[in-house]
Amino acid sequence: MARSSVSAKDVAELAGVSRTAVSRSFTPGAPVSAETRAKVFSAAEQLGYHVNHLARGLLRAESGLVALIAAEIETPYRSALLAALSGRLQQEGKVALLINSDRSDGSVARALRQAISYRTDAAIVLSGMPDVSLAETCLRNGMRLVLINRDEERPGAVRIRLDDEAAGRSALVALVAAGCRRIALATSRAGTPSLVGRERGFLAAAKAEGVAVTVEALGATSYQTGLDLGTALMTRPDRPDGVFCTTDLLACGLMDAARHRFGAAIPRDLCVIGFDDIPQTAWEAYNLTTFRQPLDALAEAAVAALAPGAPDRTHRIAPQLIWRGTVRRAGE
Repeated sequence: MARSSVSAKDVAELAGVSRTAVSRSFTPGAPVSAETRAKVFSAAEQLGYHVNHLARGLLRAESGLVALIAAEIETPYRSALLAALSGRLQQEGKVALLINSDRSDGSVARALRQAISYRTDAAIVLSGMPDVSLAETCLRNGMRLVLINRDEERPGAVRIRLDDEAAGRSALVALVAAGCRRIALATSRAGTPSLVGRERGFLAAAKAEGVAVTVEALGATSYQTGLDLGTALMTRPDRPDGVFCTTDLLACGLMDAARHRFGAAIPRDLCVIGFDDIPQTAWEAYNLTTFRQPLDALAEAAVAALAPGAPDRTHRIAPQLIWRGTVRRAGE
């Protein structure tokens, strides 16, 4: 059975105006009197009319859709960033189209081709990296491209990056100031630009301070890997007294291994710093000192980059160290 729907023509007839007046009434900034707009909105409400944005997008070459391409969307940090991005897009009258990918460049390429096929106005890439030719294809199709926390540039694309290296340096300084002398870095084998940047900054600061660092890298970026990292580090003969974990999930797992499997008291025996400031870090069970990713600032910068005429450049945003209870303050 064919589906019938209320049309702009029906609204125009009930309101006693032209179809052009109906179109203008639903177009922000279009010239139409307040009286006419009120008549149109009243008629639309009575009839249950909604603008067909897909049809309008075909006429105007502007769909209002923005693709969000991300992997591991179930993790606390990624889901929080997606919520911030989609909320900001809604405020700007855009609709988010979430495409779940993995971290491989091939998966990102498939996702971007889907975005082009659905005529999205833009794509915001949170995982993986499109090759140069595909990035150029996006731009030729009129699609804006925004890369969040990606380490390579693409002509015509906007990059928005956290200053992960600066955070890594700050983490090392905080552990040294806490009196830690056997310092370790705990990370996964994911090898993402963000994790690599944090490790690079941490090790550079350690070299500058003349501090030796044990680096332990295992598995995926998960709580279970954190447990495994904690077990590996706490069974070393030179058990660390200060650890920088490149994500909060790793830090939570590491803390639980250190406390429950080896009886370590935090921060007396072991200081721990995480990264992301996921909700769990503020729980009393963890009370984790960590770096907060300014999600609202990331989302605001990403959506602002979609505006016509926005410059193609790299935005660098500084994470904030949130002091809680897993690092001794100087003098304690």
